[in-house]
Amino acid sequence: MVNDRATEMQEYIEVFAKLKAPLGVYSCLGNHDYGDYVPWPDRNEEHKAKEKAAGKHLLTPIQQKNLDDLKNVHAAMGWKLLMDEYVTIKKGNDEIAIVGVQNISGKVRFHSYGNLAKAYEGAQKYPFKILLSHDPSHWEAEVKPQYPDIDLMLSGHTHGMQFGVEIPGFKWSPVQYVYKQWHGLYQDGKQKLYVNPGFGFIGYPGRVGVLPEITVLEL
Repeated sequence: MVNDRATEMQEYIEVFAKLKAPLGVYSCLGNHDYGDYVPWPDRNEEHKAKEKAAGKHLLTPIQQKNLDDLKNVHAAMGWKLLMDEYVTIKKGNDEIAIVGVQNISGKVRFHSYGNLAKAYEGAQKYPFKILLSHDPSHWEAEVKPQYPDIDLMLSGHTHGMQFGVEIPGFKWSPVQYVYKQWHGLYQDGKQKLYVNPGFGFIGYPGRVGVLPEITVLEL
C-alpha cells in the first residue's frame, strides 16, 4: 500500500475507496506496510535490548502506531484487511474461503509477521481456498509443502523489478534471479500462484517493459 509511512495514503483514500465489489474487497499486508525501512526515533538501544531478549524482531511503539494508522486506511476505504484470518464468500450454493496472512517471506532478509496455521484453521471444510499472501516466496517455503489444499495463492511484492521484457513467448526481468515466481501464473499440480507486478513504484518513479497491472481472474 505504501513505501514507508501510512501518511502516504492520505491523498489516495478517496481514489481507492471507489473500488467496489458485490462480494467485498479484501486485502493483506506486505513488507513495506510495517515501516521496516524507516529509522524510527525509538529504535534505540533499549528497544534493541528488548528484541534480543525476545529473540525476534519487534515493532517500536511509533512503528506500531504507523501500522495501526495504515490498518485504519484499509477500513476507511471499505476494505476488509485479513490479519491471519479467513472469510467466506458465497454465490448460490457455492462457497470459497479467502485466507489472508500478514507478510510471510521465504527470504531471510525480510521479516515475517504472519501465521498461516492460525489463518487457515477452520477453512479446511471449504472446497476451494484462495490465499492472499504478499510475498510469492511463501508459496514454496510453506504453502506447497504444508497446505496442498490451498488452490490459489495471490501475491505481489516483486514489482517485476519495474524493468524487463515481456513479449509473446518471452518474459525476462533481473528479478527472476532472486524470485523463481515473479510475474504471472504458476502451477504445481492442482495448486496455482499468480504474482501481480504491482500498480505503483518504489525507488525509480517509472517502469521499463514491466507495466502496472490490474489482474482479472475467472474461477
